Amino acid sequence: MGENLFPIVLLLVFVAVFVAIEAGYLWWNSTRGPEKRRMDRRLRMISAGGAVDSAEMSVLKRRLTSNGPAMERLMAAIPRLSSLDRFLVQSGTEWTLPNFLVYTGSFAALGLFGTLLTGRPLPFAIVVALALGMLPTLYLVHQRQKRLKRFESLLPEALDLIGRSLRAGHALPSALQMAGSEMPDPVGEEFRQTFDEINFGISAQDALQNLARRVPSTDLGFFVIAVLIQRESGGDLSEILSNISGIIRERLKLFGKVRALSAEGRFSGIVLILLPFAAASLLYVIDPGFMSLLWTDPTGILFLKGGLVFMVVGAFWMSRIVRIRV
Repeated sequence: MGENLFPIVLLLVFVAVFVAIEAGYLWWNSTRGPEKRRMDRRLRMISAGGAVDSAEMSVLKRRLTSNGPAMERLMAAIPRLSSLDRFLVQSGTEWTLPNFLVYTGSFAALGLFGTLLTGRPLPFAIVVALALGMLPTLYLVHQRQKRLKRFESLLPEALDLIGRSLRAGHALPSALQMAGSEMPDPVGEEFRQTFDEINFGISAQDALQNLARRVPSTDLGFFVIAVLIQRESGGDLSEILSNISGIIRERLKLFGKVRALSAEGRFSGIVLILLPFAAASLLYVIDPGFMSLLWTDPTGILFLKGGLVFMVVGAFWMSRIVRIRV
């Protein structure tokens, strides 16, 4: 009897293991899979654009911040939620609002308690916590600037592609679809999103305005304004896009020349900032007792604070001088 039941038990174990593996795969694919990430990314980009009504926006906010009731209440208490979400989308990262808050809080807590454990005073620990808490924001700012710079460098080629598509007889949505499929990211990603919005029923004017909101680029603003004006008054849009792409290329070329001419000023600023620290380190190696007066004597501490303040002011002033807008 037991030998007859063994194949049945073996079959049931096999079915149970198979069902468990399939359930685990379906759970992972629905919560962490590529399609889920792509859908979340698209929802975030739509919410960052802003051309949805209040009911849809509330659903999107619940979708983006649904990490439990506590997290949802915390996110609801934060002002300018849409602006922060747009900033995360513009950075091109996969971070969500809860991720950003967790990273910021973790770095700040690490700086605070780590500094307190070393025996430092509380004001110094607070300063360290604020400095470490700003690291995720600085990373996102860097990624946003990097993505925006790459977008602007690829935009002239995308406008030429759209212009050639229009001259070949394609409509504007089809031209945007071709630009989205042919151009690399982030240009392709943004134009694909614009085409999807038009394809899903949003008007072309709202979709283009969403594109301009998601990508804070002056050159892209020229493209959006030109298309909106052409749709109202008529004209040869392909020729307009060709002229805009030529202007953008000349602007980028001029910006490169300006950066080359201002490189000496930037290098001088870096040298002037690092020189006091290098000289102080060298003097400390030569004569530690002489340099230790800066942080042991009250007058030395006063001079040290004043020097740091003037260095910060000077670095800010030099950065404004060498930053030339084109």
